[in-house]
Amino acid sequence: MVSSIVQPAARWWCGMSLLRQRRFPRSPRSVRAARAFVLETLTQWGYLDRHDDVLVCVSELATNAVLHGVPPGREFSVGVVEGDSLIRIEVRDSGGGDPEIVRGPAEGCGGRGLRIVSALADDFGVTRQNPGKIVWTEFKCGLPAAPEVRDGSR
Repeated sequence: MVSSIVQPAARWWCGMSLLRQRRFPRSPRSVRAARAFVLETLTQWGYLDRHDDVLVCVSELATNAVLHGVPPGREFSVGVVEGDSLIRIEVRDSGGGDPEIVRGPAEGCGGRGLRIVSALADDFGVTRQNPGKIVWTEFKCGLPAAPEVRDGSR
């Protein structure tokens, strides 16, 4: 059984939010670089919880972009958005197709990535672009740490 996760352009924060984006080449090495970028961003912003969940989801979404979403010679981007104790991770690519959660046997080497994302994230979905799409995840997080806690000067 396959479940489609494509959603229309979603609600989004009305107030001020932080945004950081970076582009990555279509390469397996980019998955690791995307994780490092997101971890560095969350740490700098003072978000000290849920790193494991977020980084597993970044790995899955970046891997899907490299394997299925990015046409040869193109790049994908990863964005981290903060707003109202919520962290949103966006992976954009210019490829076609709609990511789908594959429901079925647990055997096999692939096909479980979006099931993992749906289990770890508080919300996720796909917003179509022209060209391509944004696959996003959201995580409810505690308030960011005070600057003295972030830099260890406390």
